[in-house]
Amino acid sequence: MESGEAVGRISKQFGLEGELIINLYDTFPEVPDMEEPLFADIDSLTVPLFLEKFERRGQRSALVRFADFDSNARTAELLGRELFAASADDEPDDGNIYMEDLVGFSASFDDSPLQGTITDFIDNDFNPLFEITAAGREIYVPATDDMISALDIEKKEIEFSLPQGLLELYL
Repeated sequence: MESGEAVGRISKQFGLEGELIINLYDTFPEVPDMEEPLFADIDSLTVPLFLEKFERRGQRSALVRFADFDSNARTAELLGRELFAASADDEPDDGNIYMEDLVGFSASFDDSPLQGTITDFIDNDFNPLFEITAAGREIYVPATDDMISALDIEKKEIEFSLPQGLLELYL
């Protein structure tokens, strides 16, 4: 994994339940994000390793356990491996636009001179919403494809076609 940043090296096993001691490089974050994996190259493959446990042991080492590595037999293949953090360049670009990607876009509405900016995406399973700030007010618009009448990714502009009366609730 050439583009990720090296953050540590797995030095030895600890205990009998898959715990490991890792040597931390200066590039290791002060507080690791337990939701984001670290990566190791194993048999020419970049393998994601999710932290289940992380306890700092001084400035330069930590006691860790990775998900799915629950025995010394499993962790033996990790010994001596360098750990990498993903860089922003490692994120795959699948070409899709997601609703949360539209935060920051300027927003306009069919048949209305009102202009605003999408300031938040509220990801709710039942009713996801865009929060739009316009004319000093917060307007909530359902985040569905059928509410969007035009979208210009390059200009970061979106035009909404809202049901009759929805916009008037906020004015």
